[in-house]
Amino acid sequence: MEAVIAVVALLFVLFLAVGAYAVVKAVGAAKRGVDRTRSQARRTVEDTTLRAKTFAQPGAVGELAQLRLTLRTSMRATQDALHAGVAEDPSLHESLALFERLSVHGHELDDELKRLESEPDRITLSQRLPSLKERTQQITKAADSLRWAARDRAHKFADDDLDLLRTQIDMEAGALRHWTTEPSDTQPTASAASAASASTAPWPDPAPAEPSPRPAATAPTERSDRTAQEPTRPAITPPSPRPTYPWEKQTKPESTT
Repeated sequence: MEAVIAVVALLFVLFLAVGAYAVVKAVGAAKRGVDRTRSQARRTVEDTTLRAKTFAQPGAVGELAQLRLTLRTSMRATQDALHAGVAEDPSLHESLALFERLSVHGHELDDELKRLESEPDRITLSQRLPSLKERTQQITKAADSLRWAARDRAHKFADDDLDLLRTQIDMEAGALRHWTTEPSDTQPTASAASAASASTAPWPDPAPAEPSPRPAATAPTERSDRTAQEPTRPAITPPSPRPTYPWEKQTKPESTT
C-alpha cells in the first residue's frame, strides 16, 4: 500500500513539473511575441516619423531623416534576406557573420544621426553632412552587396534545378512518344523485316518445309526413250475368274420320258 502511495505521489509531482514547464514556455513565447509586436510597432512609428520629417523639414534636419531612413531600410532588408536564406543555404553563415559586424557600424551611425537631429547649431550640422552621407553610402552599399549576392545565389540554384528538371522532363516526354522517332532508329527497314519474316516462322505453327527444287526440263528424245523402256501397263485390270464352291453344283436336268 505504501508503494502505491509513493508511485501516485511521484506521478503527481511529475505532472506538476511538466505543467509548470509548459506554462513557463507558453509565457516565454507570449512575451517574445509581445516584444516582437512592440518592436515592429515602434519601428513602423519611427519610419513614419522619418518620412514625415523628410517632407516637412527641409534643410539639414530633413537630410538627416532621409539618411536614417535609407540606412534602416537597407539594413533591415539585408537582415531579412540573410536570415531567410541561411535556413536553406548553410554557406550563408559567413555572410551573416559579416553582416553582424556591419550592423555594429550601422547602429553607431544611426545613433549619431538621431542625436544630430536635435542639434541646434545648423551650421556645424551642415558641415558634417558630407561625411555622414559618405558613411551612410558605404554601409548601405556593403549591405546591398551582401543582399543581392545572396539573392543571386538563390536564383542561380533555382535556375540550375529548373534546367535539370526541364532536361529530365524532355527525356521522359521523348520516351513516352517513342513512336514519333525516326524509322531507321526504332523500326527495321522493309528488307530487314522481310528477311526476318522469311527466316522466322510464326509461333506456334511449324516452319513450312522447303519445296524440293524442280528438275530441269529434259529433251523430248530422252523422255521418249524412258517411256519405251518401261513395260506397257493395261489401262484397266481384267477381272479374275470367279471361284467355284462345292455347294454350287449344277443341277442335272430331269429326264423327260
